[in-house]
Amino acid sequence: MARVKSRKYTGVYQNKLINGDISYSINYKNTDGKKVWFTVGKKSEGITEIYAYNKRNEFINKIRLGEEPPSIARKKKKQIITLDSVAEESYNLKALHNKNNKLSRRKYEMHISPFLGERNIKSITTEDIQRVQSIHIKKFAPKTVNSVIGELSTVFNYAIDKDIIAKNPTKKVKKLKIDNARERYLSKDEIALLFDYVKDDIQAYLFVMLALTTGARVGALTKLTKRDIDFENKIINILDEKNDERYAAFLYDEKLEQSLRDRTKASKIDTPILQINDANLYEQIKDKVSKILNTLFNKGITNPKHRVVIHTLRHTFASHLAINGTPIFTIQKLLNHKDINMTLRYAKLAPDSGQDMVRNLYK
Repeated sequence: MARVKSRKYTGVYQNKLINGDISYSINYKNTDGKKVWFTVGKKSEGITEIYAYNKRNEFINKIRLGEEPPSIARKKKKQIITLDSVAEESYNLKALHNKNNKLSRRKYEMHISPFLGERNIKSITTEDIQRVQSIHIKKFAPKTVNSVIGELSTVFNYAIDKDIIAKNPTKKVKKLKIDNARERYLSKDEIALLFDYVKDDIQAYLFVMLALTTGARVGALTKLTKRDIDFENKIINILDEKNDERYAAFLYDEKLEQSLRDRTKASKIDTPILQINDANLYEQIKDKVSKILNTLFNKGITNPKHRVVIHTLRHTFASHLAINGTPIFTIQKLLNHKDINMTLRYAKLAPDSGQDMVRNLYK
């Protein structure tokens, strides 16, 4: 049965239910002038027409005072869509379409969720994001901070596509300037010092050796298994999470090859080579190796650009390739860079600076 308007009380309606009970509803206009319906309760629960009428007046008075009726506020609270829930939906959808987005998800979980994850996505402002940016500037290089904000922007774009929000608040956040004038890499003496320090820790030793001989990123190395190593052809299959594809690295260091053979001899084919316990391997490696690098190379150094971090091992691999005269396109292939401009930063280290060409230019 449809709602029946009360003959005595404005804005009060009753609805006779199938079981014979009566349900009371009210309507009123919100701050936007839009008619809102609210179910007060049933007659069997003690609700009467006069009670419903008084509840309507309570709501209207609160709106006049700029307040929101508690019942409506509770209802809205239940409908809040958090940033975490949108991000989760976005990453799950990508995974459903076989897109490897573990690196992106990890970046979100580490750098964004702790600050904004539980917030209503509709309430997050440009100023909120700038505050997160300011916090990260103190800990990370500008390139990393830009990457974090970029990941957040991707989540907001997904929310726009789903009609959850209308605008992306990251659009007005200025990117930090990136200074690649100097890319810190380890010298041969520093490499020797590092190997001597980790020689008795098989996990750290294998990680450092793999990083310096393949140039692979941390996430890729923590996922290496026995299945990924072709000892016969001396090839290591690397999963590049950033570009969502696999590429080949080469196994031509005899010490590394022997260590890997010993390590994988009794291991299961899909067990990560660097796994030693049930802890999160990525976090374990990151924490352990970062502490080692800080101890050896970062005492008294405050400028992030000059500090040695785990990614420095990848720079070291590429830098020494360039120093040894490796063609820039070969370095690009070995690093699996999609953009040659990412690789060109190492060109300045090449021994052939062009001096011989200039010397013989007019002869």
